[in-house]
Amino acid sequence: MTHINLQDYLSQETRSNLRVFYTQLRTEGPLHYLDEVNTWVTTSYEDALFVLRDPRFIKDSRKLPGVVDEAVPEGLSRHLLSSDPPDHTRLRRLVSKAFTPRMIEHLRPRVQQITDDLLDEIEKQGQVDLIPTFAYPLPITVISEMLGIPEADRASFRAWTQAIVNIEADNMAASEAFFHYIQDLLAEKRAHPGDDLTSELAHVQENGDQLSESELVAMIFLLIVAGHETTVNLLGHGTLALLQHPKQLRLLRDEPSLLPNAVEELLRYTSPVSLSDERWANEDIELHGQVIHKGEQVVAALIAANADEQHFSDPTRLDITRQDIQHLAFGKGIHFCLGAPLARLEGQIAFGTLLRRLPDLRLACEPGELKWSKNPMLYGLASLPVTF
Repeated sequence: MTHINLQDYLSQETRSNLRVFYTQLRTEGPLHYLDEVNTWVTTSYEDALFVLRDPRFIKDSRKLPGVVDEAVPEGLSRHLLSSDPPDHTRLRRLVSKAFTPRMIEHLRPRVQQITDDLLDEIEKQGQVDLIPTFAYPLPITVISEMLGIPEADRASFRAWTQAIVNIEADNMAASEAFFHYIQDLLAEKRAHPGDDLTSELAHVQENGDQLSESELVAMIFLLIVAGHETTVNLLGHGTLALLQHPKQLRLLRDEPSLLPNAVEELLRYTSPVSLSDERWANEDIELHGQVIHKGEQVVAALIAANADEQHFSDPTRLDITRQDIQHLAFGKGIHFCLGAPLARLEGQIAFGTLLRRLPDLRLACEPGELKWSKNPMLYGLASLPVTF
């Protein structure tokens, strides 16, 4: 077992070579410990499946005496990712209808229009940072429109979510501001309901079930944050991966029919969520001869699982023609990502349109100069300067 120092883990050197870091960890053993946050970390594909699927690893830390999850304030935490059955089953049923593949497919023309509008502005410039001009505004516009959030209100979201997910000094103030914004939004939707998901959730009732006020606020918070933050990572890091593999980039540009498969491979290769969300052992559980005691926190290193040579052939190679890509980028089990169909649609349209409209796209700095985000659970770029 290796003890991982959190500060070393969050360093730019480690973040820029995270796949290499986890490959080395896996050669040292299957189970490791992340100091400072007291968390067990698995590194193999099979162990990731075990942690993600076994009901003895629970999501609601409130069930365990003395265990406090401080990652998100209580007012924003009563959502899908912090609940277990039967609460999770009820919450997911009440929101899942909006995220079926069929419902998401109806968004294709609008996602294409948003993408084209963003690239219309980018084309005028010749050199841009692709994160704030493309990778961020595309998914935040899509999820905001789904939720009925006025365009003028969206400017605050990036600062709030960055402070929260990167656990910055002002993250509690950002969480409080976010909380009050969602409360005000719900009040407005109750008074003046529209054709949007927030209005629907505020009034939904099925089989006698409905969302409580705290569940509503937490659910909207989750949909906003998860609905854009991980896709920003996919679009930014995925573009970088293609730029660093020019043969794959040319193949994808010349054969757009490969887009669905390419997005799956980019999800595997970049692993926008590098560590799964937290789980707690609800009883003593033995894994590789090590007892994970009741109340201890466990995460699966999804980036390590997605590069496990026991499951993937030549996993360090980007191959957009790779077949049967059973990656874990969206997790597994009952907490499989609700927004997976939306992320896939956005990825297919974004990469396809970007390569078609900017065929000579290239990196505008040395790879070693790139800045990476500091959130320990997400893997993405803070900026991506490109020229064309």
